Amino acid sequence: MTLKNNEYSHMKNVILLVTVFLVLVSCSKKSQNNVQTNQPSKNWWKEAVVYQIYPRSFKDTDGDGVGDLKGIISKLDYIKSLGIDVVWLNPIYGSPNADNGYDISDYQAIMTEFGTMEDFDALLKGMHDRGLKLVMDLVVNHSSDEHKWFQESRKSRDNPYRDYYHWWPAEKGKPAFRPGSFEADGSGWRYDSITNAYYLHYFSYKQPDLNWENPKVRQEIYNMMHWWLKKGIDGFRMDVIPFIAKDTTFPVITQEELDKKYEGRWDVYMASGPNLHDYLQEMNKEVLSKYDGMSLAEGAGMLKSTALNFVDEDRHELNMGYHFDGVNLGYISGYFKKMNPNWSLVEFKKIYSEWDAVYKDKGWGTIYLGNHDQPRMVSRWGNDTPEFRTYSSKMLTTFLFSMRGTPYYYFGDEIGMTNAYFNKIEDYKDIETIAEYEKVKIAGGDLNQFIEYQKTGGARDNGRTPMQWDDSNNADFTTGEPWLSVNKNHNQINVEAQDNEPNSILNYFRDMVKLRKENPALIYGDYQLLRAEHPEIFAYTRTLNKQKMLVLLNFKSNNSNIQLNEVKDMNKTIINNYKTLNVKNNIITLQPYQAVIISLNQR
Repeated sequence: MTLKNNEYSHMKNVILLVTVFLVLVSCSKKSQNNVQTNQPSKNWWKEAVVYQIYPRSFKDTDGDGVGDLKGIISKLDYIKSLGIDVVWLNPIYGSPNADNGYDISDYQAIMTEFGTMEDFDALLKGMHDRGLKLVMDLVVNHSSDEHKWFQESRKSRDNPYRDYYHWWPAEKGKPAFRPGSFEADGSGWRYDSITNAYYLHYFSYKQPDLNWENPKVRQEIYNMMHWWLKKGIDGFRMDVIPFIAKDTTFPVITQEELDKKYEGRWDVYMASGPNLHDYLQEMNKEVLSKYDGMSLAEGAGMLKSTALNFVDEDRHELNMGYHFDGVNLGYISGYFKKMNPNWSLVEFKKIYSEWDAVYKDKGWGTIYLGNHDQPRMVSRWGNDTPEFRTYSSKMLTTFLFSMRGTPYYYFGDEIGMTNAYFNKIEDYKDIETIAEYEKVKIAGGDLNQFIEYQKTGGARDNGRTPMQWDDSNNADFTTGEPWLSVNKNHNQINVEAQDNEPNSILNYFRDMVKLRKENPALIYGDYQLLRAEHPEIFAYTRTLNKQKMLVLLNFKSNNSNIQLNEVKDMNKTIINNYKTLNVKNNIITLQPYQAVIISLNQR
């Protein structure tokens, strides 16, 4: 068939118009989709559930009372059964154990109590064979004072390793105050007579701070990170990483300056060092960008206004961070982690909602309620009495797996383990609690009252008691004397009792993990807080495309009502830690610590 020129020209125009129309429709759909969902880029570490293991307390296989790598290997099938994706392992490196492994003397060795490098290799293979990933602690703000670098550094002022740490010559006078968290006198400087100088330690004097301003130190750290990543680990949780950069002139910081520039907080000052983000970008370029790994900042001193400096993808630093605002809620000023039992749920909601907004368009956050530095989740945020422990534990688990951000879940919380409620200082092993006890003693304070505060407050050993596997002697954690006493309630609270019980805390945990994985709205969906001023119920929606889910959580031990217009759109209850849900008209009555997730119809 032969077309005339004008017919050919007309057909070309029609084809062009149709093409333009289709392109515009496609762009419009993409635009509408982006506006509707505000969906971030997808990554495996955003969709993962992280299970934290404190190896010292998980499972002992050689009878020395200390958990070990072989113990974790023996429980890999249990870990897999939880449905989790990633294990974060607290430090297992060579260490003299002044701070339970956070004082590292050899970054490329395994602590003798935990086993051998062959054991680690077997653990890593066993995890990867089961589709599990392993993330290790990166502790590089400081090392142990028994690390060979520091041993050399303190020998003389002209030693090649001298500048691996921060030294202040004593002839210049005492250096300006910096806090040392684990010291009875509160000072972050320690005098060393060998070279007549002070060295800096933000934590214990057994943990001298590394000098990141020295490029040789940074290269040593990057080489070490490469070594572990090439072994096959899947990323790092980075201990107090915001503290690595220092102003090496160490100027005097007045309280006025602290109040004006750093919200009156030393941790914010310490997280504001010059070159911090240059170092993190260098770390990303030299190491992290070369692997499909996960990088998490322990956000000590991190503020809502500074968080994206760490995790905005365009900055090429880290994947995600976790803040302390939530877990710091409720402590009474002037006391070492004394808890106010009447902490405000309204403030709790405000904190988590504001932090969700930080990552609404960029970066990625985390959600957690317990870890090795915190008391047990159910004792702190729920109710660990026999009447309400199961309900409140399930409610808190619902919260963790229905919020936006990667959830981090601490071992033992999946069975509702509680605080230890130790009665004397000799029961505690933690360096922080012992130092704070000494501060009270030096000040002539009430030591008995201090111990009472630690039972419900922030004593870190509350979260470090051994895992409760069954009701036998020492909960089947060890055949020897446990390094830290097993909680006396292990006869009632243990894995064996809950594993095959359909309504147990453990199986509810498994159900919530599965629910999160099957519903992308719980991962990537928009978050909207409802009834912000309700004093007893935390209510919010998660929305992705046409999927909308309503989450209702009663944080109190009494029935509580909430009136919601959304009730008329209820489709079905997806999960409920009770057997029933009381709905009348548009009013829902939640029972004590009740948690429900409801599917809402989308028009």
